[in-house]
Amino acid sequence: MKRIFHPVTVTLLVVALILALPFLFPKNPLNVPSDRMLRHEALSHNLLPVPKDRSGMLKWTDSGENPVTEAKVALGRALFFDPRLSRDRTISCASCHILGEGGDDNRPTAIGYHGQANPKHLNSPTVLNAALAKFQFWDGRVHTVEEQAGGPIQAPFEMNMTPEEVVARLKKDPQIVAAFERVFGEGNLTFSNVRKAIGAYERTLLTRAPFDDFLDGNDSALSPAAKRGLALFLSRGCKGCHTGMSVGGQFVKRFPLRRYFFDYLGIDPKSWRVKKDEIPFDNVGGFTGRGGSYFFRVPILRNVARTAPYFHNGAIKDLHEAVRIMSKYQLGREFTPAEINDTVAFLKSLSSEIVDYGY
Repeated sequence: MKRIFHPVTVTLLVVALILALPFLFPKNPLNVPSDRMLRHEALSHNLLPVPKDRSGMLKWTDSGENPVTEAKVALGRALFFDPRLSRDRTISCASCHILGEGGDDNRPTAIGYHGQANPKHLNSPTVLNAALAKFQFWDGRVHTVEEQAGGPIQAPFEMNMTPEEVVARLKKDPQIVAAFERVFGEGNLTFSNVRKAIGAYERTLLTRAPFDDFLDGNDSALSPAAKRGLALFLSRGCKGCHTGMSVGGQFVKRFPLRRYFFDYLGIDPKSWRVKKDEIPFDNVGGFTGRGGSYFFRVPILRNVARTAPYFHNGAIKDLHEAVRIMSKYQLGREFTPAEINDTVAFLKSLSSEIVDYGY
């Protein structure tokens, strides 16, 4: 039986059809609702404004297991900046969590004791607004800032101390001993209370941004581009993972969620190199999330414009490229350059300084 179409012809027709699909089925134009409706939709999806005053802050961050008091916050602040918590007395919590730089260190990977890099090439998540998150660390293995505070102090490639060494060193300082007695009672200079004091201080490190003013009713707080970006954020699915007052940190989710033709082939289409895992960029360090399952803590997006580079290993320097990757591999619908610009405009509206709650 004579063939009607040559296989090459059929292949070319199929390729042409695939390439024509975006034109045959164009994307629906973005419908940006009124300011009132945009605000209502954001609030209804738990994107809440950061409180302006101390009572509002305590409502969201105070812990029944570790009540926030002025004396405890003052002690925690002193410990947060104290290099004595590191073996060589050169590193403090503030070394990797620079409060004036978005709460991180803007490095691809954290650098610790004797210049050691994190062995999995993990970077430092922001400490700002971390108390609002339900999961800490890139694999989400702990749930509170108090639990998190003890990790870097003990990690051999970070501050490289033991709880016993921390306590012994601090007990040599009469002022620190007196501060612990005022806060926790006599004889209670313990490593557990070191973590509690640092955690109490971190619970006050919230930031209010133009986005919060918009949520509070100020229509002019966001630019038209940022409002379009917020509409995209809400309508395309970003809000499903990046939610809560912290705009993230509430879940541990799979990344990448979607895979494409070259991913299944195990090839990077840009470099044509063989890929070792599913991560859609150079996965320096080889970290693949919780238990190697590609589940990562959803990052906090507040101050994200100030916390480059991005993703767990800092492989992506540009926020626009980070948004493109997320739209493609998490949402399954790669944003256009205009949509990326608008989304970045919204993300920039999440940047601000730490609120002064009078501590």
